[in-house]
Formats: sequence, structure tokens, C-alpha cells
Amino acid sequence: MHLEVVCQLPLKPRRRRMAAPVVVAGLSSVENMPETAAEPTESSAEAQRRPQFGTRFLTDPRQVFQHNAWDNVEWSTEQEEAAQKKVQENSQPLPAEKQEEFDNRANEYWNDFYTIHENRFFKDRHWLFTEFPELAPQQKPPLDAEENLLNGEDVPSTHTETEFPGATASYRILEVGCGVGNTVFPILKTNNDPGLFVYCCDFSSTAVDLVKSNPEYDPSRCHAFVHDMSDTSADYPIPHQSLDVIVLIFVLSALHPQKMQNTINRLARLLKPGGVLLLRDYGRYDMAQLRFKKGRCLSENFYVRGDGTRVYFFTQDELHDLFCNAGLEKVQNMVDRRLQVNRGKQLTMYRVWVQCKYRKVLAPT
Repeated sequence: MHLEVVCQLPLKPRRRRMAAPVVVAGLSSVENMPETAAEPTESSAEAQRRPQFGTRFLTDPRQVFQHNAWDNVEWSTEQEEAAQKKVQENSQPLPAEKQEEFDNRANEYWNDFYTIHENRFFKDRHWLFTEFPELAPQQKPPLDAEENLLNGEDVPSTHTETEFPGATASYRILEVGCGVGNTVFPILKTNNDPGLFVYCCDFSSTAVDLVKSNPEYDPSRCHAFVHDMSDTSADYPIPHQSLDVIVLIFVLSALHPQKMQNTINRLARLLKPGGVLLLRDYGRYDMAQLRFKKGRCLSENFYVRGDGTRVYFFTQDELHDLFCNAGLEKVQNMVDRRLQVNRGKQLTMYRVWVQCKYRKVLAPT
């Protein structure tokens, strides 16, 4: 399975300008492709060496195929309008009863997805440590089981070692929507901090089973569990104010937009004061959105793929409001507009992702 989007317009020689996004009929559809298929295709070594996005600019269009991706590819007003028009053409929503069916059977669709692809379809996200250094070793002092060290002061904990996994850890990370572990296992492999404990959950029981069956899964350092992050009645196996980092990588977009705020509110309560929430997800007018055809729209900027899974395309402001309404403060909120290249087939693909870091406000002194 692959993406083929042909660049029919010439690249402009101006710095960081790209040709209008092209949507070509009759080519391989991206409707039923998960986000991992659309991520940069660098080798592991190249991905680990790559600096943070925003540093590789295409200044000479003749050099477009010399790298796998170009950063900060800006769009003109005309190009934005062309993308808006394309989205509007295919924005007629499906009937309410059909939308309800996709919502009620979401678990079934994701289980089917992971049953088909298992762990063969995905690549580990080695770029995580470049974009999110919070996932690398933090060199924090180990904590006593009865206390959390916060801002230089000992804050009593109401939980004991036996009450939840990782209670004695000094640095706790939760990934929501872990899939088959393409974020979790690079973290466990790269971060050798003895005080680290990683939690990971997914809506799909099939995905969680695949994580647990991985030879690199270590219950002494990691706890995988099934969880529907949109279910307000389902508790996390982690107490409030216990996490240093929460990771959301191309997962919030799978929720119904009306369920997003409550989901973020619940996650924010799990963060320690000063803890951070890290997100990377689909941005408005990403190539995948422009490729959706009529009959796939559920609501504004919300679509269903061919396999029944759903996806939303965000703006920076939408995400900012979600996080701020949950009591988090902005550290980073940026758009990664990238020209992604298949050098072997001489093809170009225009991607739009949003990357955010939001911190839980420190407790007043």
C-alpha cells in the first residue's frame, strides 16, 4: 500500500513556497491508510540525526528530490482557497443513522484494522526524541514510594506501591492510543532511566495484545491496558497528578469532535503540576483530507475512512482552545507543512501536521 500524488505544477523558486496542493483522481486512495503510512520515510539512523522540523528549506526546486522531506513549506492565499474549495466540494455529511453506526462500531473497526495489519505495517517513531526531548532520559532523582518530588518540595502522595503499577517510579509517561507500540518501544529502548515507567493504552484490545506479545514488552517498566479515552465512566489505572508526560500521536483525531474536550479534561487531571501533554496530529487541509471523496464526510472536517475508522483535521486554534479549557498553558503550538518526497518514484506529497506541547500550570507557592 502506498501514496501516489503527482506534482503537476512546477515548484516555485521562492523560499519555502510550494505549488498548490494537487489532488489527482484515479490514484491510490489514502482513505484507509493510517497515519503511520504517511509519516516521513527516513531510515532509523537518518531520523535520529534529523534536527527538529523547520530547518530544511527548499530554495532551489531543482533539488526537490535530494531529500525525503522539506520543511516549512508555506501556502499562499490562493493555495489555501483552493484547498478550502476542495473540502467544501466533499462536505455533504452522511445521514445521522450512518454516522451513529460508525460511532457504535468504532471498537470493531479498530480491532479489524489491527487484526489485518498486526505490526507489519508500522514503523517505529524515532523522530519522537528530536521533537519531544521530554521522552528522553531526564536525569531526575529517584523518588520514595510515599512522596513525589515537585518543584523542589516533597508533596505527600495518598497512594502506596500496591495501589497502581509504577507507583515507585520517578518519571511516568502515558501514551494514549499506543497502537502496536511504535512510540512505547522506542521510548523503552532509548530511555534507560531506572526511574522511568511507561503506561500505554489503546481502544483496540487487539492492539494491546500485540504490544504485550512483543518480546521487548517488560511489565517491570511498562503497563499496557485497554481503554476508551472518550468514555467518561472509565477510570485510568493511574491516580490524578501522577504523570510527567502524556503523549497523543495521531489519536485525538480519531474521536468524535464532541467528545474531545471531556477527553482532554480527564487527561489533564492525570498530569502533575508542571507535567506536559505532547500532541502531533493531522492539520487542516492535509493531503489526506483533500483526497477524501464524496460520501466520506461525517461532519465539518471529520471523515470516515474506507475501513470504518474516523479522522478529524485540526487547526491550531481548535487545539489551543481544547488544552486551555482544560487548564493547560501553551509551550508550543505550530504547524508542520511538509513537502514529502518519494525519490524512487519521483513523486511529491504535501502534508500538514500540528504539533503541540501544553503544560499543567504549577501549583501556586
